[in-house]
Amino acid sequence: MTTHRQAIVIGAGYGGMAAAIRLRARGYEVTLVEANEQLGGRGAVWKQDGFTFDAGPTVVTAPHLFDELFLLMGRDPRDYFELMPVEPFYRVSFPDGTSFDYVGDEERILEQVARFNPDDVEGYKKLAALCHEIFKVGYEQLAHTPFDSVSTMLRIIPDFLRLKSYRTVYGLVADHIKDERLRQVFTFQPLLVGGNPFQTTSIYLLIHWLERKWGVWFPKGGTGAIVAALGRLMEETGIDVRLNSPVASIEVDGAGQATGVILESGERLQADVVVSNADPSVVYTKMIDRRHRTWHPDWRVKNMEQSMSLFVAYFGTDRKYENLAHHEIILGPRYKGLLTDIFQRKILADDFSLYLHAPGRSDPSLAPEGHDGFYVLSPVPNLLAGVDWETEAERYFDRIIDELERRGMPDLRKHIVSKKLVDPRYFETRLRSMNGAAFGPSPIFRQSAWFRYHNRSPDVKGLYFVGAGTHPGAGLPGVLGSAKVLDEVVPAPAAPLQLADHGRKTA
Repeated sequence: MTTHRQAIVIGAGYGGMAAAIRLRARGYEVTLVEANEQLGGRGAVWKQDGFTFDAGPTVVTAPHLFDELFLLMGRDPRDYFELMPVEPFYRVSFPDGTSFDYVGDEERILEQVARFNPDDVEGYKKLAALCHEIFKVGYEQLAHTPFDSVSTMLRIIPDFLRLKSYRTVYGLVADHIKDERLRQVFTFQPLLVGGNPFQTTSIYLLIHWLERKWGVWFPKGGTGAIVAALGRLMEETGIDVRLNSPVASIEVDGAGQATGVILESGERLQADVVVSNADPSVVYTKMIDRRHRTWHPDWRVKNMEQSMSLFVAYFGTDRKYENLAHHEIILGPRYKGLLTDIFQRKILADDFSLYLHAPGRSDPSLAPEGHDGFYVLSPVPNLLAGVDWETEAERYFDRIIDELERRGMPDLRKHIVSKKLVDPRYFETRLRSMNGAAFGPSPIFRQSAWFRYHNRSPDVKGLYFVGAGTHPGAGLPGVLGSAKVLDEVVPAPAAPLQLADHGRKTA
């Protein structure tokens, strides 16, 4: 007699690990299958030449969402990882030599706004108040709410209209801020979740208040330390984790019910519930037979607008660059024009804006003594652009190094002793994302909330989605929030296991 408590989670990114833990806390027997050789998905770790490089997300916000996962299992998160505050959150620098330290303290923000343009001080105050209102609706009310019914969307439309969510991030900021540099300071955040601020719905201004409310943090040992902590928690609580186990297909019976997965090895794993942390566009078109996809035929998936991709260079130096902040946003000479090239024209421009991660400012142990480790990230078009990265990658890296040498890292080229490059091909192959997009579908209005891939599949019963491609979207708070939505849409197991079976402790 079946107990109806078997759950399979596809993909061990942050969303998949959070989903596995939440399902286990509710009493499911959970098997987590991951295609690659390590946990983390985009949050993998590269160790090379004595350097530790965090491969993916390095900005930790809303840390309580991580804490919840440990508390659900009766654990104290402080026994597993340690977070350190990052100050400033970001340093935003401009080609004219000016810079803005993006922080949480309003007085410090206002002082810097006044330095750029005194007339924008009152405008910023009004903008911040609006961001707070958007946060209260967009995050506190909606981020953990499933959007798989039209009625849910209809209920929220009055708030969307009141908060002008039909406007873009840049458009709404420009209503309040006149200095073009300050407009860039308060609109670059959507790029961190795959959105063009000139196209992304202004609901994403909630990021500004989220960061002001809970700050920006970095784990001791790098973000890989959180991945390792989650791995330890899963092992302690009886979650079966299988690495090097890519899924070939999701099995669906004649009644349209997911019954398990078939691995590329040919092994079949049965389940009552299947949760996918993989890109929904790939899952629907590559893992589910088309006869089971009324809502998501191939043509509809193909018409989804995918996010941009990324070029990322990880490099270590035999000297330190102490003048840098932990997170540096290095803006180029063009803003809207560059983003148009990336998102709409899909061409690899001659100029770029960069995000430079310098974790040695918070944790020097990530590099050998006297050395420094970094990654530099450049938004680039996804693979629909047709760029030949086989020949372009090294040339593009050389141009980035030239720019970094001009913008605060003198003689960088001769001090690099270790490097690793990834480009859109990495996102398509290793991370199995459609068109090599780095963040799933673009977070434009017509692909947000009810219009985004649903957490509960409308095609296949018993199939659910977490991660950047589904509601509420990309970024660590988004993917952790998507796992929290499972508590609302996945039914309780018929015969739940007890956590006490795995040595549950009181927090």
